[in-house]
Amino acid sequence: MEPVPAGGGRGADPLTSVGERIDTLLDAMAGSGTLVHERAEELVRQVTTLYGAGIERILTILDARDVLDDGTLAALTSDELVSGLLLVHGLHPDSVETRVQGALDSVRPYLRGHHGDVEFLGVTDDSVVRLRLLGSCDGCPGSTGTLRGLVEEAIAAAAPDVAAVEVEEQAAERSATLIPVDALRIRLAGAELSSR
Repeated sequence: MEPVPAGGGRGADPLTSVGERIDTLLDAMAGSGTLVHERAEELVRQVTTLYGAGIERILTILDARDVLDDGTLAALTSDELVSGLLLVHGLHPDSVETRVQGALDSVRPYLRGHHGDVEFLGVTDDSVVRLRLLGSCDGCPGSTGTLRGLVEEAIAAAAPDVAAVEVEEQAAERSATLIPVDALRIRLAGAELSSR
């Protein structure tokens, strides 16, 4: 069995890569018969449960020794692989909302640099994140798609347990032409003089 590189190699998410490989192997075993496939799936479940219990035990020991402080938790959850493992096993200390807000904060400087922003509207009961795009990417063709793609990618990395992202665009504001009251008075007064 090959070890998973700590960094995941060229931006690849090791948790996703391993998960895809497991799915491929299970699919391949399906051709060996139902019994073999069921046993392989049970083996994966048992190994996953074992590792989840081990991770939970590590966190409990760290907490009992008073070393699981906010800084340590932040270091653990900022590592993509560790954060993913905590999510898989239901041990991540941050809520979906907190992780989505963090993802949005990470892309806001880019969005604002292109005269845009994003408003977090909430998470539905079925784990759908609702957002509103504000502004536009000044001068970029396909700006809405660019902003949307950036936001969705950041959320997927921070909260892979989100079912979907619904993005609504800010309604374009209609620019009403206002005529100052003084200008109306001058026009009315001019009209009255010319009618005499």
